[in-house]
Amino acid sequence: MAEHLIISISGMRGIVGENLTISVATDYGCAFGTFLRNKEADKERKLSVCIGRDSRESGEMLSSAVAEGLCLVGIDVIDLGLVSTPGVGIMIRQLGCVGGVVITASHNPAQYNGIKLLLDNGIAPPVGVAEQIKRFFFGKRFSILDSTDIGEVSSNEQTDTTHIAKVLAIVDKEAIAARGFKIVLDSVNGAGGRVTKRMLGELGCVVTAINDEPTGLFAHKPEPTAENLKGLCEVVKAEQADIGFGQDPDADRLAIVDEAGTYIGEEYTLALAAKYIFSKRSGKAATNLSTSRMIDDIVEKAGGRVIRTAVGEANVAGAMLEHKCIIGGEGNGGVIDLRVGPIRDSLVGIGLVLQLMAETGKMISELVSEIGGYYMSKDKFAADKEQAEQIINSAKEIFADARLNTIDGCRFDFDDGWLHVRASNTEPVVRVIVEATDKSAAQKYIGAVSKIREMISGETTDA
Repeated sequence: MAEHLIISISGMRGIVGENLTISVATDYGCAFGTFLRNKEADKERKLSVCIGRDSRESGEMLSSAVAEGLCLVGIDVIDLGLVSTPGVGIMIRQLGCVGGVVITASHNPAQYNGIKLLLDNGIAPPVGVAEQIKRFFFGKRFSILDSTDIGEVSSNEQTDTTHIAKVLAIVDKEAIAARGFKIVLDSVNGAGGRVTKRMLGELGCVVTAINDEPTGLFAHKPEPTAENLKGLCEVVKAEQADIGFGQDPDADRLAIVDEAGTYIGEEYTLALAAKYIFSKRSGKAATNLSTSRMIDDIVEKAGGRVIRTAVGEANVAGAMLEHKCIIGGEGNGGVIDLRVGPIRDSLVGIGLVLQLMAETGKMISELVSEIGGYYMSKDKFAADKEQAEQIINSAKEIFADARLNTIDGCRFDFDDGWLHVRASNTEPVVRVIVEATDKSAAQKYIGAVSKIREMISGETTDA
């Protein structure tokens, strides 16, 4: 069965040539541009939008199509070329643009691509705004202009330089350089290799880069999980490196491998960054409902508070701005530091983790041991919105004594752990995340959800 084109607050995602075509991309550019022009008070002001893309082979084609749509409704386009997603977010503000577009499907396989929209603050549109843009798109309510008034396309090649400068401004370059860290970097042949190698070089690190050519031909499955980063683990061990970093194709997520070649996972990325930030000062942090309790332990020990949001970078970034948070992010390896930008950024994660290592003089395994941890299980399975709602309602009946948070699906908090069940915004799946004090405690909740799935779908699960 053919997949449907998915349009959410995260933008548009589909299979290139099947449901994500040139005409669809052009129309989406027209819709975004029409929305931006309609909300602009000064109707005479010339507006500009910057566009960047990851390394997927379809990226340049889709970028040109979106640019055409924006130009048709009178928006000037600044082509940033092949850059990271956080790089686009930074350049929106640097160049005074009214919005930005990233052509990326993030961690999805190569046949997918997507069109991610960002507003002038560098954050994805909130739900209400995203719905307006969708209505323009589906209703083809475009304000097409005469040829004399259409937008123009220019290029800008300063994204990497600007991005690196902003990250280096929040760390002590000399302190990190003095350690001469040996690092292995796996950029999965995505957009992160070029800019990250350059930044690490400026930080005095000795870098062994694998899968660093931006060909879009992913050397392994692109999500930076333990299964997909076995090669990175082997190289870290063989090179006797201090640490290994694994990025996703658009370089907004970061996974870490310790000096023994052990994958410590995406959840520790935010925890380690928070450990450094909260060693300097106290305040608030923001993260989503699906992120480990490790950050709560770190923040509460420092006298701070954690703000929990619905899953999604825009939700976390919005909470950070509202509550003036000093760090934030998500358990998928995304770290947000507002001093650089309100967007997940693997370069920020790298910088803060290296700063923590430099200041403490400790190896990554020691720092992880100090944080401690929990047993966590992440699973997903195919389900539509109706099935997701049935599963959540049944879980509410079974876990009647749990503390509930229903801002995004439902999170159930217990004395020995928590369970989060939610429908994905970007895939036709239900995600189930469990974290508990140990595996046996987590298995109780995993087993209960599996039984609910069997009852609703009639299918036998493996749990």
